[in-house]
Amino acid sequence: MTGSLMERLDDIPKPAWIALLVVSFILFWPIGLALLIYLKWSGRMFCSRRYGHWSGPDGREARREAREEWRAWKRRHRWGGPSSGNVAFDEYREETLRKLDEEQREFRDFLDRLRAAKDRAEFDDFMNERRNRPPAAEPPAPTPSV
Repeated sequence: MTGSLMERLDDIPKPAWIALLVVSFILFWPIGLALLIYLKWSGRMFCSRRYGHWSGPDGREARREAREEWRAWKRRHRWGGPSSGNVAFDEYREETLRKLDEEQREFRDFLDRLRAAKDRAEFDDFMNERRNRPPAAEPPAPTPSV
């Protein structure tokens, strides 16, 4: 039953969620606040799981990518304007920032692979220990009492 309820909630379009949120804030603000927290927690406020934007079961990868995109956008659109007045310097700065972003992404991918390798090694060690462990002695069968 829970799966079908979640599927129904996933079928509600984003404009309907927004309208429901606005109406709930107008009618009774605690319900609107609870709905806002639910929408943020479930990920329905940003991108939908059914469209394949979530790579992990909890959407950790998608949230990380969203944070990186937000930081890149903030760098490109500084509040004072993106230009220093010197076109050559601006191009150099943008190229350097792009390279740094790429290196940061590559480093995070490296760390993810390193963590996965460590997890795999720990799991293999556990399985080897389990295989080599002597079987536990079975308790003696209870004798029937008359």
